[in-house]
Amino acid sequence: MSSDLIHALEQLEKEKGIDKEVIIEAIEAALISAYKRNFGTSQNVRVSVDRQTGEFKVYALKRVTSNPQNEFLEISIENAKKIDPELDENDMAEVEVTPKKFGRIAAQTAKQVVVQRLREAERGIIFDEFSNKEDEIVTGIVQRTEKKNVIIDLGKTEAILAPSEQIPGEEYNFNDRIKVYIIEVKKTTKGPQILVSRTHPGLIKRLFELEVPEIHEGVVEIKSISREPGSRTKIAVYSKDENVDPVGACVGQKGTRVQAIVDELRGEKIDIIKWSSDPKEYISSSLSPAKVVHVEINEEEKSAKVTVPDFQLSLAIGKEGQNARLAAKLTGWKIDIKSESQLRATIEQQLLNYDGSFQPLFIEDEQQNENDEDNLE
Repeated sequence: MSSDLIHALEQLEKEKGIDKEVIIEAIEAALISAYKRNFGTSQNVRVSVDRQTGEFKVYALKRVTSNPQNEFLEISIENAKKIDPELDENDMAEVEVTPKKFGRIAAQTAKQVVVQRLREAERGIIFDEFSNKEDEIVTGIVQRTEKKNVIIDLGKTEAILAPSEQIPGEEYNFNDRIKVYIIEVKKTTKGPQILVSRTHPGLIKRLFELEVPEIHEGVVEIKSISREPGSRTKIAVYSKDENVDPVGACVGQKGTRVQAIVDELRGEKIDIIKWSSDPKEYISSSLSPAKVVHVEINEEEKSAKVTVPDFQLSLAIGKEGQNARLAAKLTGWKIDIKSESQLRATIEQQLLNYDGSFQPLFIEDEQQNENDEDNLE
């Protein structure tokens, strides 16, 4: 051991961010193990590494007693006072027992332990770093596929993109650079396991925060997101500043901001709507791009009946009901959509069903008077 060791540890601290003191403590622990293994002693020992010179010394820890029985564990008061005059009965004395030929054996034995401790320290740093990034977005590079899991290189470590978190139909080719959303960081015996997603609604939120300064600054707020990954997303936004158009801010000049997000999601369509505290207005906007004629709401059941022009019905419902489904998820309301002609037909049918079931609305005055007289009698 020498000052070169200390210099190397300082360099390691700068490059890998591992505290030099942590590494020295690992070396001391390794040297204790090496000493006991190679010299077959049952002594309690302590190894000290000089923080300036890198030199090490081995000390046997012995209890001070007036009648020592075990020379490996005990020391007489007379001999203890030669080491330190202040030592007294039952104190612990440290007796240097550094072997002359311990250097090479100790270095070889300690190396494996030190490497392991360094690896553990690095894993700990990586875990701490990425556990603080849960629910955040990171950029990675596609490395390989293992049992349908896509392995993403994040620089210091790798992340797992499970099949359930992959966008349907999206291809992940070697060296593709993609953005992923960290959903969970687990601590395992093999190091931190980072699980990421491309389907999580949080990915949409973080992408908008990156692209739209007004959202990042808190002027524009994302109120709700509903998503069918790889196909379509609806996002409701609200502006705290009446002078800022939330939809316009998210779309950007000539659509540049939202287009950047669409490109990242490989063409997934995004509908941006203005959030409103008025349920009728909010539900009407949620069915965009369809135009709504009328909205009737039921507060108790939290349901809404929506009327749209005949030619807008298929657009409002969407392919396989997607637009209506996303709107319902976005708003949290059950939505029943009908066209104007369907509504008229329903009303006419109701009128027909009730035909003849009502009492006459107008009764001759004379007949009414007769009934009144009968009632008096």
